[in-house]
Amino acid sequence: MTVSDPLNDASDLCRLGVAELTAAYAAGTLSPVEVAGACLARAEEVQGAHNAFTLIDHEAALSQARAAEARWRAGSPASAIDGVPTTIKDIVWVKDRAIGYGSVAAEPVPPSRDAPAVARLRAAGAVFLGLTTTPEFGWKAITDSPRSGVTTNPWNATLTPGGSSGGAAVAAATGAGVLHLGSDGGGSIRIPSSFTGIFGIKPTFGRVPAHPPSPFGSVSHVGPMARSPGDAAAMLEVMAGRDISDWMQPPVELPSLAGSRFTFEGASIGYWHRSPHGSVDPEVAARIDAVVDRLRAEGARIEPIDLPDHDDLFEIFTTHWYAGAAARVAALPPDRLDQVDPGLQAVAAAGRAIPAHDYVLATQRRVAFGAAMDALLERFALLLSPATAIAAFAAGEEVPPGSGLGRWTEWAGFSYPINLSQQPACSLPCGLTGNGRPVGLQLIGPRGADARVLEAARTVLSLI
Repeated sequence: MTVSDPLNDASDLCRLGVAELTAAYAAGTLSPVEVAGACLARAEEVQGAHNAFTLIDHEAALSQARAAEARWRAGSPASAIDGVPTTIKDIVWVKDRAIGYGSVAAEPVPPSRDAPAVARLRAAGAVFLGLTTTPEFGWKAITDSPRSGVTTNPWNATLTPGGSSGGAAVAAATGAGVLHLGSDGGGSIRIPSSFTGIFGIKPTFGRVPAHPPSPFGSVSHVGPMARSPGDAAAMLEVMAGRDISDWMQPPVELPSLAGSRFTFEGASIGYWHRSPHGSVDPEVAARIDAVVDRLRAEGARIEPIDLPDHDDLFEIFTTHWYAGAAARVAALPPDRLDQVDPGLQAVAAAGRAIPAHDYVLATQRRVAFGAAMDALLERFALLLSPATAIAAFAAGEEVPPGSGLGRWTEWAGFSYPINLSQQPACSLPCGLTGNGRPVGLQLIGPRGADARVLEAARTVLSLI
């Protein structure tokens, strides 16, 4: 079957990465204004075809681009991403922009301040093209919502791009911007990255500050999505660091993202090949196995593993996630509850039914699992796995039709455990299925070793 990379339809300006753009800005051969204009036009095309945006902000983007152009002309850019087109998931605060959360039940009140990651991107001179789609409050791993409808996959518009950062993934895959801010509470960066053939990383918890705190608690991370590990690293470098508004951050700096070197020769790699719930699609498994074979040829020592507490992970995560959903829905006006996504209503009802002692027990089991994961990553330099057990399926469906599954958590078993344990984990593209659906490979590192994950991802992509 012949399939076309969705980036093929984008203009040359929309295909450039951070390093190429900023080199051209410095040389005066490109202007942030013309690049922003090209990306805004591409965003409008993508919106019509795939519904990736809740806001395309021409006026603000061009104003920011003109300011970036002036800084580059003066030889004083604000950062290594000054003038680079960027999108923000419509669940993260952007000052004076009505954040929709994918909900018609919540009042879209414009926040008076940026979220910390957005403030750092703004100070670095990023050009904000607009806001990208999300399911209601980011509750599920596909992207449709009562507010914005269904977002579709640019590789095949009948398929889902995954979620909850699905709009960001579509924008990245199609060239509607270079840098894309997502969030990941159970796979919401890595799943859509896998389904759309882009790169996304869930950083070590606390590397990127978050405010206000997620109702889903400390399983939720903020991180970058892009078309390459290098672009994601540039974005992550800007967003990382301590912010006093995020009490859950550690009060010390995590290891630097700079200067990491990693080679697979002689490296001990754990191959996590069995999901805690459900099976792996044979085509997905074949693509991952091919990468494993290639890394073995590079001298990696790869050992099949299961995660600690394998049989308990589904219950531990769903207890946390359903309780968070109940808390978020409880904050809505009672007269608007009937406007909430029915799936979210059901999950919130299940969360309300969880006894307090069961929730406390789940947190204790999570702590034990996290400690065991830290120990496992003392043995192995990295873990490797499918990013998702399946490839993209029908748009607008929470689970593959005819699968017999009930909730997204039942097919997302390679992502949510790493939210529980808070290690850095990325999804990188490793080929297509026979009918042209992208497959993602996941790399997981020790807490704090985000640079190792990024460097290893660059190496894998150079080998496959």
